[in-house]
Amino acid sequence: MDKKMLVLDIDGTLTNSKKEITPGTKAAITRVLKEGHVVVIASGRPTPGTKRVCEELELKNYSGYVLSYNGAKITRLGDNEVVHQKVLDKKYIPEIFDYCIKNDMGMMTYEDNDAITGTRIDEYMELEARINSIGLREVENFTEYVNFPVNKCLLTKENEAAKKACEELAEKYNGELSIYRSEPFFVEIMPKGVDKAASLEVLRGILGIERENIVCCGDGFNDLSMIKYAAVGVCMANGCAECKAAADYIAPSNDEDGIVEVIDKFF
Repeated sequence: MDKKMLVLDIDGTLTNSKKEITPGTKAAITRVLKEGHVVVIASGRPTPGTKRVCEELELKNYSGYVLSYNGAKITRLGDNEVVHQKVLDKKYIPEIFDYCIKNDMGMMTYEDNDAITGTRIDEYMELEARINSIGLREVENFTEYVNFPVNKCLLTKENEAAKKACEELAEKYNGELSIYRSEPFFVEIMPKGVDKAASLEVLRGILGIERENIVCCGDGFNDLSMIKYAAVGVCMANGCAECKAAADYIAPSNDEDGIVEVIDKFF
């Protein structure tokens, strides 16, 4: 039997609208693990924000992996070893912070088990902290305070303003940074070359799994790269139009145990 890799986004894919993993989905994933395949959680969330779902799926017992910060960090759960990561060049942080101040946008990053910001705390930051079960702190002199390795910064603003900011920043830092939206109100600022597909290529090489044996499931803008990359790219029925257009297979929604159908069909 060829070892396969099942890659799962969390929000809108693995979990339902209540942010829960259903018993049926959990049972199907457990079957995949017991058969010797590799299960990877690939999320825009910070590493601490993936902890609950990884523990619920008992991925540590099966040496599962987490691609957090959209793949900027890869952690092997069996021994909690970081096997790969990329960090932002700190020179960009003051520039982007100034852009946010001028455009009344939120800007945050992550320190240990907290999200930190130097801008006004808004509802989107509160949502990010709540989803990830982490703290949220406003710090003084944000650009001076951030003197530790940063895998990702997150900008926040309502839909149209976030879209405009994403386009402007992506044009300004073209070839220097990876910039895209994960939700209509989230703009991800990542080191150059970071996306879920790029990190899966690194992990595939580490594990010796052929690309033809990779199945990736997602629903949002930041899942597009891995849906295109996988041998079988799956978009949930609740996914965005761009992901549906790129997918090889459209699964039932995250509220209809869509992952179960994917496992039954491709594993």
